[in-house]
This record gives sequence, C-alpha cells and structure tokens, in this order.
Amino acid sequence: MKKITASLAFLLPVLTWAHPGHGETDGYTIIHYFSEPQHAIITLGVLVAVTVYIIRERRKIKS
Repeated sequence: MKKITASLAFLLPVLTWAHPGHGETDGYTIIHYFSEPQHAIITLGVLVAVTVYIIRERRKIKS
C-alpha cells in the first residue's frame, strides 16, 4: 500500500501539465471539463471511486 501511495504522490505533478484545447475552446467552463478526454477520464475515475465508496459504506450499515 505504501508503494502505491508513493507512486501516486510521485505522479501528482503530472496533473498540472497543460493540454491542447486551452484557448481554442472555452477552457474554464464546465463543458470543457466534460468534453475534453483528458478531463473526462479523470472525472469518470472520480465518479467510479465515489460510487464504489458509497456502495461499500451502505453495505457496512446494512450488516
């Protein structure tokens, strides 16, 4: 687990890299974050993680 956390922390600066599209489309609108693949992949990942967390917590409460 510590290796995974360290690996993720090491890759954290990658999140600050810019990608093509800023300036060509409205870079600071919600549509940009859902339509650009670089943002959509992260958004979907976060949604999946939150969904899994909520399902696990509900199962704990029912048990």
